[in-house]
Amino acid sequence: MLYPRIVPVLLVRDKGLVKTVKFKDQKYVGDPINAVRIFNEKEADEIVVLDIDATVENRAPDYRMIENLALECRMPLCYGGGIKTAKQAMRILGLGVEKIALSSAVLDNPHLVAELSEQVGSQSVVVVLDVKKKFFGNKYECFTHNAKNNTKISPVEFAKHAEKLGAGELVINSIDNDGTMKGYDLDLIQKINGEVSVPVTALGGAGSYNNISELISREQLIGAAAGSLFVFKGKYKAVLISYPTADEKKKLFTGLPGFNEKLQL
Repeated sequence: MLYPRIVPVLLVRDKGLVKTVKFKDQKYVGDPINAVRIFNEKEADEIVVLDIDATVENRAPDYRMIENLALECRMPLCYGGGIKTAKQAMRILGLGVEKIALSSAVLDNPHLVAELSEQVGSQSVVVVLDVKKKFFGNKYECFTHNAKNNTKISPVEFAKHAEKLGAGELVINSIDNDGTMKGYDLDLIQKINGEVSVPVTALGGAGSYNNISELISREQLIGAAAGSLFVFKGKYKAVLISYPTADEKKKLFTGLPGFNEKLQL
């Protein structure tokens, strides 16, 4: 078994890098290009960049920014934000981006997932589910447009739909845990991971490497993604970009079910 990917997620707003808490209370944390350079040096497995306002503002992707990021990035790059058509997605992939992340477009234009999967392969098509727990009970619903639009769709239903359409990977993002650094919503991940056969990456709530280890131990996912964990340090959340070293990764996964000391990074 291969080691899971540990994936930094960068949120972009007005060309700047920001971090949110429960999709609100944003804090500016720097320039995305500089962040990519640092993650290059730290040899991150992959990086996800999401323009969080493109869809909300009904504007096209910022191709100049995406090109600059792709030129700088030495690791696989996944981009999401404002993508509505296959033409836009193909243009972004042509700039050197490896994966396209889709969210609301899966509902607005479901044929887009199938079209892209057929043209470039399902491994390049990622569907992001932004999920929030309902006030009463243990049920969840999917949201779009920065958690402003409640689709009323259960994440399990959404995940199965995305897989059927041709998505090659799912990113499950907990709105409730976003930026809290209190750990992943393991119950949410379990509900979805057991219902789909495509790779799943968890996002939302990671505050320590132990949270990643716990996630992988329980679910053996392909990816553990995080934002605040990799850009903040200390209780006052000073901005400092970090990422586990190769030795730290081995310590995270060695001894967990399905992993052993002979595994290679």
